[in-house]
Amino acid sequence: ASSLKTKQDTPKDFWWWLKIALYTVGVLLGQSAALLLGRLYFLKGGNSKWMSSVVQVLGFPVLIPFYIFITMKEDEDDDDRKPPSPYTLGAIYASLGLIIGLNCFLYSVGLQNLPVSTYTLLCASQLAFNSFFSYFINGQKFTPFVVNSLVLLTISSVLLVFNKDDTSSSSTAPAISRVKYIIGFLCTLTSSALYGVVLSVTQFVFTRVVKRQTFKQVMEMIITENVVASVVTVVGLFASGEWRSIDREMDAYRLGTVPYLMVLIWIAVFWQMFSIGAVGLIFEVSSLFSNSISAVGLPIVPIMAVFFFNDKMNGIKGVSMALAVWGFVSYVYQYYVDGQKSDKKTLDEASS
Repeated sequence: ASSLKTKQDTPKDFWWWLKIALYTVGVLLGQSAALLLGRLYFLKGGNSKWMSSVVQVLGFPVLIPFYIFITMKEDEDDDDRKPPSPYTLGAIYASLGLIIGLNCFLYSVGLQNLPVSTYTLLCASQLAFNSFFSYFINGQKFTPFVVNSLVLLTISSVLLVFNKDDTSSSSTAPAISRVKYIIGFLCTLTSSALYGVVLSVTQFVFTRVVKRQTFKQVMEMIITENVVASVVTVVGLFASGEWRSIDREMDAYRLGTVPYLMVLIWIAVFWQMFSIGAVGLIFEVSSLFSNSISAVGLPIVPIMAVFFFNDKMNGIKGVSMALAVWGFVSYVYQYYVDGQKSDKKTLDEASS
């Protein structure tokens, strides 16, 4: 609890806001680009759900040189608190990595069977799940604005169940059967719930277990979790037998072999960009704030999908998007109110 207090009461200088801005750009750009490229992979001939899962986490080696640089530059923490056991941290990171690996597969199933606009709108439910789990894990308070946000995001997701246009074909995507649509819907919703758990537990680990406010800890968590998740997804790729069809899939890819490889490589890079931004925001603020920034990308991907993939933006999706944005704004306003109260309390304590 003391680390939380320190984080809230520390004045926010220019460099803190710059870090927040960079993390935010990482979340928005990484998420939007990775989702659009992920959908492009399936639309142009990609069919391996496990390959789509692997590239979401296998890009972690690009972070290792950055981690080494941070380790060399970062001063040793002079905090006299006893560091957590490496076995404890290893067990926590391994458990989160297993969940992330499963989550990647569920997201891939959803992205394969849903238009990217519908998929992204469903992902907005992450904020509701994150709030729910943070209530039990991190003591998140349910204010009227937070409750309003949860209700709106829930309704936003439920509305998409009744969307029939997604099962019809377009000029770039074949028709989606109702069964596949439901499977994609349920997998995306389940993965959103798991992601809410991961974010809430990540915040708990930073504030109650690690208790060390260094960027090195952020990088260690990301790399370790991605290593475990990579093992999970690679095992899934070989156990499922999908690895046998990769060569044929590459040769038959409608954009060509080189674009096939470049799509997968850039998906991996953009997901790592997203990971750094998301975990960095959890480290600097909270899991809910990180998730709310992710939700800012809600209008970006569906609108871009209309232009790139000819996704249909009908009345139900429009209402769903409006409710989701309303829910996000409601949560952000609550965060603003909390910040104002915290600043007032700090000023009162300083003047007394």
